[in-house]
Amino acid sequence: MEKFITLKSIPAPLPMINIDTDMIIPKQFLKTIKRSGLGKNLFHELRYDIQGNIKNDFVLNWDPYKTSKILIAGANFGCGSSREHAPWSLLDFGFKSIIAPSFADIFYNNCFKNGILPIKLDQQNVDILMNEAENKKDISVDLKNQKIIYQSEKIIEFEIDQFRKKCLIEGLDDIGLTLQKNKKIDSHEEKIHSVQPWIV
Repeated sequence: MEKFITLKSIPAPLPMINIDTDMIIPKQFLKTIKRSGLGKNLFHELRYDIQGNIKNDFVLNWDPYKTSKILIAGANFGCGSSREHAPWSLLDFGFKSIIAPSFADIFYNNCFKNGILPIKLDQQNVDILMNEAENKKDISVDLKNQKIIYQSEKIIEFEIDQFRKKCLIEGLDDIGLTLQKNKKIDSHEEKIHSVQPWIV
């Protein structure tokens, strides 16, 4: 998992509430267990027509939002089924942070496990950043100092669980956290083998 420290981007505005995981990545694209290649199908039904042609009326099909790294969204983002393909597709598209008033719990937890920083803000601050996005203005996310910077010097602070913050900054997913205990695991296995050698 890539380390997350700071991020600067023109955010993509998506002022819709209750965006569910089927809207993020429709069920027909859940056959793969690979984390890569799903970005092209992100918000598939909003981005493409029935023939597979790009729709010109959806924000992620416009410049500069096609290369945004930050998504500003409405409340209850990521609701619906618990598919982990949702954060995979967002990350593969290029999003590394999502800012919204609220998130579905499972989706919120899955974001951290996949290197995406979900930030909860009150609606007033989300509206401020949505306006910046609609006006194609850069914003910066500083995870270490828990600040969002816009208009060069204006600051919005955000809260985050300190353990999750540490994992993102150090680029540690569940496997990475386990591997940090590698010496203790090896020591335990040696001890077990010496006491119970029949266990392979």
